[in-house]
Amino acid sequence: MSAGLRIRAIADADWDGIAALEAAVYTPLGLSEGRAALESRAASSPGTCFVLDGGRGAAGYVLALPYPLFQCPDLTLGEASAFPSRNLHLHDLVIAEHLRGGGLARRLLRHLSATARSLTYERISLVAVGGSDTFWAAHGFAAHPDVPLPDGYGADALYMSKALPGTAPRAPHAPPAPPAPRERQRG
Repeated sequence: MSAGLRIRAIADADWDGIAALEAAVYTPLGLSEGRAALESRAASSPGTCFVLDGGRGAAGYVLALPYPLFQCPDLTLGEASAFPSRNLHLHDLVIAEHLRGGGLARRLLRHLSATARSLTYERISLVAVGGSDTFWAAHGFAAHPDVPLPDGYGADALYMSKALPGTAPRAPHAPPAPPAPRERQRG
């Protein structure tokens, strides 16, 4: 069923479909951010955000942006600008429900990883929510349970990261306390 699906840059016409996919997955978890916040994240790093195009709208998407290691976006705020960082934070990876289980998430992750390496990022980080930490661990992401997360990610949320082969040393240890968050505008 993945025949005919291609990964490409996000276009303005994709945002209704992306927002609908995000809402379908994250609203039941109480984590939906809304279109404006999603668009702000993609605008801060358009070269690392992609849509899985099924010919009739978005079949999936990935949003990733440079973010300091051991920090993550506040779900209640949009992004005002990109952070200078060698860490690429995978904020969202969503596949339409009827297409799940066919390897499309792995395909998007491989594409993102190749893009990140080509742009000389050293690591990819993420926050696993809704029990997805087993998926991410199976793809080489290590848990950092000592990293505090902003309110709103849920009680079972877990910060994870992965070194990109050939670009980074082994996983560093998390700092004892997070640095003060940068001021961002609301999305």
